Order: sequence, then C-alpha cells, then structure tokens
Amino acid sequence: MRAGAILFGSLLFLAGLTAGSVLTGRLDTRDEIEAAPVALRQTREAPHPGSGPASVAARPPRALAAQPGAAALPSFADVAEASIRTVANISSRQVVRRQSIFGNDPFFRYFFGDSRGLSGYRERPSLGSGVIVRPDGYIVTNAHVVGRQTAGITVMLPSNEEHEATLVGRDESTDIALLHIDAEGLPTLPWGDSSALRIAEWVLAVGNPFQLNQTVTLGIVSAVGRDNLGVARYEDFIQTDAAINPGNSGGALVNAHGELVGINTAIFSDSGGSQGVGFAVPSNLARRVMDELIEHGEVRRGSFGYVDVRRLTPQLARELGIPDTRGVVVWRIHQASAAARAGMEPGDVIVAFDGVPLEDGADYARLLSDAEIGSTVTLDVIRGGERLTFEVPVSRARPQQQR
Repeated sequence: MRAGAILFGSLLFLAGLTAGSVLTGRLDTRDEIEAAPVALRQTREAPHPGSGPASVAARPPRALAAQPGAAALPSFADVAEASIRTVANISSRQVVRRQSIFGNDPFFRYFFGDSRGLSGYRERPSLGSGVIVRPDGYIVTNAHVVGRQTAGITVMLPSNEEHEATLVGRDESTDIALLHIDAEGLPTLPWGDSSALRIAEWVLAVGNPFQLNQTVTLGIVSAVGRDNLGVARYEDFIQTDAAINPGNSGGALVNAHGELVGINTAIFSDSGGSQGVGFAVPSNLARRVMDELIEHGEVRRGSFGYVDVRRLTPQLARELGIPDTRGVVVWRIHQASAAARAGMEPGDVIVAFDGVPLEDGADYARLLSDAEIGSTVTLDVIRGGERLTFEVPVSRARPQQQR
C-alpha cells in the first residue's frame, strides 16, 4: 500500500514537471515573437531552406530594404555638376555720378552757392553671373550686370581662370548682353526649348549670389509668360520659386534634363533677398538675341513706324464700345507711319495680330518685335463697333523705337 502511494506521487510529480516545461516553453516563445520586428518575425517563421539560425540572424530585416514601387525623390546631382561648370562670375566697374551730401543744404549753398565742390564721379562694382553658351568663349548675361561699360569687364571661369571680356552687344529691351573672351573648348549646356516648359516642372537656378560661386538652388516653374513687371520693355518671363538672389543675375535656369531654359534676371522682393518669386528670360528669346548680336551687333526688331498704343482699361472699353479689355488701343499715330498709310486711326482697338488674339500691350510688343522685317502682317481692328482688317508692312525699328 505504501509502495503504491510512493509510485502515485512520483507519477504526479513527473506530470507536473512536464506540464511546467511545456507552459514555460510556450511563454518564452510568445515573449520572443512579440519583441521582434515584423520583418524578422516573418523571416523566422519561414526560414530559407537549408539555412540555420546563424543565416537567419545575418539576413537584414526586410523593413530596411527598398520597397518595390516606392517613389524615390529626384536627384539632380549630375545635372548640377554639369551646370556649374558653365556658369561664370561677371564683374565690372560702372562709373556713376556722386552727389554731394550737402548739395541741397541751404546753409552749404549760402556759403558755396550752387557749386558741386564735393560732387564727382565714382566707380561702383557690379557683380553677377554669366552662362557660357559656346565653346569659343561667348557668354550670355544680363545687360544690367555689365551696365553701359564697354571695357573693364572681367570674367572668372569656374576653373578660376580670369579673362578680360569684350562686350559684343547689349539689348536693354530684353536685359540681355553678350560677352566674348579669348578661350576655346569651354564647357556648355545644350539649349532647351523654353516654350515646352510646364507649370510645376523642376528647375535649377545656378549662379554666384553674394559672391558665393557655383551656387545651385532648386525649385519649380511657377508661371510662364509673365509680363507687365516693369523690368524690361520686352517681357515674357519664366517665374520660378528657385531661390534667386543678388549676384544670380545672368545665371542659368536649367531643367531636369540638364538643358538651358532661361537666364535668371530679376527677383520680386521687399527685403532685397529671395522670397520665392524670381524671373528668367526664356532661352528661346535669349538665343535669338544672342544670334542677332553676333551677326549684326544689335537686335533688329519690327516696327509700324510711330504708333503709340495703350492698355485697354475697362473705362476705355466702355467708351469705345468694346465688350472686354483684351487688345490695345491706338492712342497716337504719326501720319507718315506705315500703320497710318494702311488706314489706321487713333481710337482703333487692335484685337488680333496676324490671327493671334491679343491680351494686352505686352502681347502686341512681343509679336511686333518678332515680326519679320519686310513682311506684311494682318491687324484685326475694332472701330466704332465694326471689325476691320488692315494689311500693314513691317519695317526695321530704329534704336530709339526699341527703348
């Protein structure tokens, strides 16, 4: 009897020990699974055939690997590397008149009269950027960067080579100037088609802001065809939020394909620094100006003779019986002009130029400037509520007509 009790107790002890081992194993396994990363847990649940514990531990978690189909941020490192080799630093010294600080002081004028004893001239440095557009040393920049200087213009290449530049020509109407240095085999960017730019397309602004050479900023195309900014007479700007600061003028605006699509020109700023509103001359326009300056030393533009046009305001539109404000009104016209000889009169509202509807004066100026000299264009005009058509020959504009 006693032996049976001892045997029963031993069996009960072994059963308890076995159950405790099973429960402990399950709890340990659960704790280990809950603490592991999801990717590692999946790896342990389905190990690679033939691999042991060591191979499982060495394999990186799937969460750290690139996920298929994930959108990667664009990298413009290659485009920037090629672009900065083509943007030079431009410096010139402009002579400006310095007025006496006492010139308008009554006490000073009482003793010294109207003399300008402390007045005179001083040299003011102008710093900006320029884009190498041909391997034989042609560089496009802004006209306001070089001022009216024809000498004393220095170009510092990205290779730190310094050259004295010759001014090939400048065009104030577009704020474009062309320089030439004695060099060969210079790196260039391919010209891009600025008319193909789309809103929100990535662009890089490359230049030398605040004398910080080879600076690259990134942004998008905010708008195209900007005009009526008061920057130049001929305005058709690309707007971008890529940071453009003083010193960036004349630098390159480059698209994601590494093509030159604009020449950085101006910023809109209350503080003098970048506020995300910059403007660039489109590459198609800059290239045409460059070709004209190389071939003729100036930009030849179309003209109808002296024809003064004004913006069509809502009040003018009502007075002239025009349904909207699209178009331009002929304010004054010289009787000897080609437009007057064709039959146009003051008060005529030009609404289309060679079949292209006009929105405002900027459209009119751009289309007339680009018109082929010697050709004849068709102007659609509204006069007294009647729509008329005039055939007007295009002549070459005189320099004073371009300003």
